[in-house]
Amino acid sequence: MRTVIDRLVIKGMEITSIPNYIRDLAYIISFNNLSSLQGLNRRLQLLGWDDFELDEHTFQLILAAIEYISVTNQLPVVDKFKFNKN
Repeated sequence: MRTVIDRLVIKGMEITSIPNYIRDLAYIISFNNLSSLQGLNRRLQLLGWDDFELDEHTFQLILAAIEYISVTNQLPVVDKFKFNKN
């Protein structure tokens, strides 16, 4: 999860937005049969994520994090992580 958060912050996402972004992404994945990253980004834009374009590597990292959360039933707390914003 730390890698996902670091990557999103490096790509310009505010740390406080990350839980909502991952929640929205998980919602889209669970209720839509999307065949492309472009389609996923369009759905995210409909939810207001216009200023962030999801790339394949970040998407795969988030999928792994979502799978971990669903398997362990543990939701990591973003506030516990310290970030290097350089």
